[in-house]
Amino acid sequence: MGRTRVLVVDGHRIFAEALATALAAEPDVDVGAAGSAAAAERALERAVGEHRPYDVVLVDVDLGVVPVPPPRGPAALPAPRRAPQPPGGQQPLTDGIALVARIRRAHPQLRAVLLAAADDPQRAARALQAGANGWVARESSLGALMTVVRGVRRDETHLPPALLTGVVRELTSARRDRSESERLVAALTPREEEVLRCMVAGLGRQAVAERLFLSPHTVRTHMQNVLGKLGVHSTLAAVAVARRAGIAPLEPPAAPVPAPAPAVAPVTPPTVASAAGPGPG
Repeated sequence: MGRTRVLVVDGHRIFAEALATALAAEPDVDVGAAGSAAAAERALERAVGEHRPYDVVLVDVDLGVVPVPPPRGPAALPAPRRAPQPPGGQQPLTDGIALVARIRRAHPQLRAVLLAAADDPQRAARALQAGANGWVARESSLGALMTVVRGVRRDETHLPPALLTGVVRELTSARRDRSESERLVAALTPREEEVLRCMVAGLGRQAVAERLFLSPHTVRTHMQNVLGKLGVHSTLAAVAVARRAGIAPLEPPAAPVPAPAPAVAPVTPPTVASAAGPGPG
């Protein structure tokens, strides 16, 4: 199988570098470290450009998430963690699961393992759906982590035994929700499904009317029918059902191809004789 190239991605730079140093002691492992989602994506692209792509990426599931200051008082509970709100106009910070989804789309051969401070079946199920191949507790031994790294490189999926039941339950529930959403969408007429795809694309009533060459009143009727058949009361809820059913947004219309310019017949310049007119009779 050759040497394994591993990239450690953790917002705590000291932890990322310490883990990278520990992994580098393995005789068959090359390791890099990144302290943010953006740095990780740059490192992955750079490695591909150098023809030395990474094989496995270890990502902190709470990447980009910071602790909320606990309330004062003796009975205060442990503070939850939340993603900080970015300044206006900036992109929101990426958490570990979102980063895995993005890098797996860009690098399908890459294997991803999430490092977690706590076992969470719901988040672990989301991680698997995003393309992760493993979930490991941060306090695991180096030997256990290397077992997972080598396993996922062989296309194995690794989850802690304590998570298996909960993850299977979450995945089964998600599958059941998808099946129910597909059944509801199947009850729509072709025109109603077209209107729903416009809704998924974020178009309002007037924009849908212009896109489908319908009157706003007709579009309003179709939208009401869609909400009724899907059993929801808002456009947002209808879009959620559509996404669970795998309904794609309506593609924007193709730009019209400009017609070729009409051919212009060449103009024959008059001869000297014709320009001078008929000669004397």
